[in-house]
Amino acid sequence: MKSTEQQIGYQSTNSYSTLNKLTADTKTVWFVCHGMGYLSRYFLRYFKDLDSKDNYIIAPQAPSKYYIQPKMHVGANWLTKDETEVGMQNILNYFDAIFDAEQIPKDLNFIILGYSQGVSVAMRYMAKRRLQCSQLVLHSGGIPKELTSEDFKYLSKNTKVKLIYGTKDEYLDETRIEQESLRVKDLFGNRVSILPFEGKHVVNVDYINELV
Repeated sequence: MKSTEQQIGYQSTNSYSTLNKLTADTKTVWFVCHGMGYLSRYFLRYFKDLDSKDNYIIAPQAPSKYYIQPKMHVGANWLTKDETEVGMQNILNYFDAIFDAEQIPKDLNFIILGYSQGVSVAMRYMAKRRLQCSQLVLHSGGIPKELTSEDFKYLSKNTKVKLIYGTKDEYLDETRIEQESLRVKDLFGNRVSILPFEGKHVVNVDYINELV
């Protein structure tokens, strides 16, 4: 018996989470993509120390949810190596819907942050939609191999890029850290700051609080 795979399109619904309110007093809007195993509403806890009047945080939710053993907590995943392009197209459409709903003012400080697996979807979205930001923060994740410096030539000269990683990260050995450091410099040149910290594969809240 020979099987074949078919593709169909359909409408899908997904949630996303926000922290604080977008008001006339807001100075900075954050678009933050969580890592594998998170849910967006819990990922926002890392941003709770930011001034609530000045900062509005948007956290999209990865679409593929699953149970995490042994306590059966619910986590989520952005992409796998199976049908990555189709999966990313769905995420592009989802992110588009978030930006359409939020209507972020152009004159605000805008920070894009990806943590772990969230780095890849954040960077791909930026490249595909030519999204401007004041800061791009790449925290403990891998840069997609297909992206080149040409994909980010559109960025304003004032955009800052920060690569953050733990020196004891269990997923990043010395070779991988060196490769990612060279990659980010190749993509973004002298606008890059590399910020290591002593720690494992965890979100560095101190660095987050210092970004504004």
